[in-house]
Amino acid sequence: MIVKILNAGLMFFAVFMGIKHGWNMLMAKPEMLEMFGKWNLDKNFVVVNGAVTLLSAILILFPKTFVWGNFLMALGILLIICMQLLHKDLKGVAIEVPFLLLNLIIIYLQHPLKSN
Repeated sequence: MIVKILNAGLMFFAVFMGIKHGWNMLMAKPEMLEMFGKWNLDKNFVVVNGAVTLLSAILILFPKTFVWGNFLMALGILLIICMQLLHKDLKGVAIEVPFLLLNLIIIYLQHPLKSN
């Protein structure tokens, strides 16, 4: 029971962060454009990435699409990590790795409302 409560908290944190960052990318906030601009990715890429991030956050909420949502979110985080490694930004990688691990842990613990 405690594990399910902890997993629900982790899941809602991941969903909150996905919605927050996805919305910022979808609205092409200057800080997002600046971050992706360092990697020569244009505004259209940022907007599409934001839409995918928002979609993944919503998919995490439902047991049938839970794994796909986490997979999409982890894929987006992995993309950011790869771009930071390509530009030797280890500080940025260190910031993103816990969020990638969060999605993997949530997948391992499974959806808290899933019937066994």
